[in-house]
Amino acid sequence: MMLRPRQSLLVERTLLALGEYGNTLAVAPTGSGKTIMLSAVTGRLLVEPDAKACILAHRTELTGQNRTKFERVNPGMTTSVFDANEKSWLGQATFAMVQTLSRQSHLEQMPTLDLLVIDEAHHASSDSYRYVIDAVLARNPKASICGLTATPNRGDGKGLREIFSNVADQISLGEMIAAGHLVSPRTFVIDVGVQDALKNVRKTAIDFDMDEVASILDKRLISDAVIKHWKEKAASRKTIIFCSTVAHAQHVCEAFEAANVNAVLVHGELSGGERKARLAAFESGSAQVVVNVAVLTEGYDYTPTSCVILLRPSSYKSTFIQMVGRGLRTIDPEEFPGLVKSDCIVLDFGTASLMHGSLEQEVNLDGHLHDGEAPTKDCPDCGAIVPMACMECPLCGHIWDRQQKDGGVLADFIMSEIDLLKRSNFRWCDLFGCDDALMATGFNAWGGIFFLNGRWYAVGGGKDLQPHLLAIGERTVCMAKADDWLNGNESADSAHKTRRWLNEPPTQKQLQYLPQAMRADFGMTRYQASALLSFQFNKSQIHRLVMAANDSYRMVA
Repeated sequence: MMLRPRQSLLVERTLLALGEYGNTLAVAPTGSGKTIMLSAVTGRLLVEPDAKACILAHRTELTGQNRTKFERVNPGMTTSVFDANEKSWLGQATFAMVQTLSRQSHLEQMPTLDLLVIDEAHHASSDSYRYVIDAVLARNPKASICGLTATPNRGDGKGLREIFSNVADQISLGEMIAAGHLVSPRTFVIDVGVQDALKNVRKTAIDFDMDEVASILDKRLISDAVIKHWKEKAASRKTIIFCSTVAHAQHVCEAFEAANVNAVLVHGELSGGERKARLAAFESGSAQVVVNVAVLTEGYDYTPTSCVILLRPSSYKSTFIQMVGRGLRTIDPEEFPGLVKSDCIVLDFGTASLMHGSLEQEVNLDGHLHDGEAPTKDCPDCGAIVPMACMECPLCGHIWDRQQKDGGVLADFIMSEIDLLKRSNFRWCDLFGCDDALMATGFNAWGGIFFLNGRWYAVGGGKDLQPHLLAIGERTVCMAKADDWLNGNESADSAHKTRRWLNEPPTQKQLQYLPQAMRADFGMTRYQASALLSFQFNKSQIHRLVMAANDSYRMVA
């Protein structure tokens, strides 16, 4: 498989930083393919047959996912696992659970490593990770330490400077949204008369005092207002609600049920089996709403979720980003037929959006103690007080001019859609000059996006690959899915975007199979002919998939 160009850039920058400093941190949000990128970094550094690496994670499912994706990126490279069930260092790359490896007896069994990769690296300053890092460096002071995370600024304010001296690269949420890999959030800050009270809530070592938050927000009148606004803006959407305490969440869940909306409650005091059953009711049953307390903040991804309700503030921006991020992933139309997701509605009944402003974050390796008040500014249109770094007023939508700083570098970089077309590993062809059907091909696969009835459809297929419906909705999302399909089924040798022969005239064999009307196009290139032939040979299946998806959507709507 191939990496997206933006992924390749992060990998190159990470390798350069490791070469210069011996350690580095890379930052990339949900949906950016962190596992693919850490796999590519690891594979590039394991070129010597006796080189060894360890990829460290904190959850069993992450260990398995990381190993599977690593083997796709690095076919033929040996792997092993060191966790509670299996303890092997036989592979060049070993995927380890930090809870298991950090025990002294297990650290003594660890071989000399050339590279330690830390997934979810914001955990790296905790004791268990430090035990592993110190043991790796004690055995080999020249070992490289590489971390990847979506949320580099820890909730407890601790810095990562002792482990990582630098940040190699940061992929922003804005880039991911503009490139179609995530959907855009639409945020509504709704004042139910408690914002002043919430601003005075006491901070604890880990967050705001949630009992105090509950005393403000856990009121029936507020729950009724939440339901009213939800029904107006998101009544048909799968919804995750974040509450302050278990009692607060129970009351909110009961209020939704009383309003004839099926809802389930999930919290940390439930058994694993009960939690799984309730989430199953949300994901595949009749429940439309799941109310939770600090359980679904990190690592939960049910992609049809397209509404997030914040019934609690967050003293840390990383927590705010994680909560909103639960609704930003795109969906697989084959897994969820008839469902189109083009955005995520965020209903904030607290102060998180006002406090933190945009979803982008600046990396601070030194941590923060949160002493004093954060700088603010007044919106010239509505008078709202917002964070100084906020570029768009969350109340009225006023946009502040983006000012250049630090030698002319824009404070907020947003990738435009044209960048996706230019940055693709493949050349995309407008098949009929109407911008409603685009295709790209390789040696083994093809991808296309097609416009019908106000909506785009992405389809991918290829040699020994049955055509699949990849995405429905916005053009950028469909383009991103089709491009990922090609990346997943081709290699660098087959991308051939700039090869000279692509611009040569079609071969006689190509012309033989093209419709008569197309043969008269004397400006056609060999690559355009290849794309047209891919379309002609798969036209009936593409038509069937697109029409079935269109009909399915109309039935659901």
